[in-house]
Amino acid sequence: MKVRCLIVEDEPPARELLKTYVGDCSVLELVKVCADAFAASEVLQKEPVDLLLLDINLPRMSGFSFLKTLSHPPLVIFTTAYPEYAVEGFEADAVDYLLKPFSFDRFLKAVNKAVEKIRTRSAEQPASVVPRDFILLRADRKTYKVNFSGIRYVEATGDYLKVHLDGRTLVVHGTVRDFLEQLPAGEFIRVHKSFVVPVSRILFIEGNRIRTGDTFIPIGRAFKEAVERRLGSP
Repeated sequence: MKVRCLIVEDEPPARELLKTYVGDCSVLELVKVCADAFAASEVLQKEPVDLLLLDINLPRMSGFSFLKTLSHPPLVIFTTAYPEYAVEGFEADAVDYLLKPFSFDRFLKAVNKAVEKIRTRSAEQPASVVPRDFILLRADRKTYKVNFSGIRYVEATGDYLKVHLDGRTLVVHGTVRDFLEQLPAGEFIRVHKSFVVPVSRILFIEGNRIRTGDTFIPIGRAFKEAVERRLGSP
């Protein structure tokens, strides 16, 4: 699945950074780069666009005002150097709000949110539409497309996560909570403050640990009741 995106940004350095980020993100397809809302409006009249990367402070018309002119707007990720616009950004039903300067990791998190929204919308369409079955992860200066089915378990270590896959492990920056938000609901479960596992990979519970594949993972005291309830334990 490719997500067609349009960059609307008047500052050349910010435009170039966004173009680089989009180029490094395999799920995104750049439609065009515009310096103001009027050029963006012309593009939207001619090209299908799934996602707007929209600066708020634009010449002649702000990003907020531009969005209000669209009868059927694409999904929007706002970008700005001014944190005071955050509340208004979320009130506009934006996917995310990126405060400049933002890292590629933060950009990728916003993109994953957008892709998940598109996947959810697609799931409501006729059955011929295939839902999203992957997540994008940044590790080793590369962007990996990781299928949900290939995740064995996720382990938190400080400010990083070890995503254990079939045959390899990726170390990514982030928290368990943020990672869970990007996973399909119901298919993964947090069993410990430091561990998330796919429900389908759990073989059995033995005391205060579970077996997944050839690995035993501890069950945190605060999570045991929820784990047993989820698995239907007697």
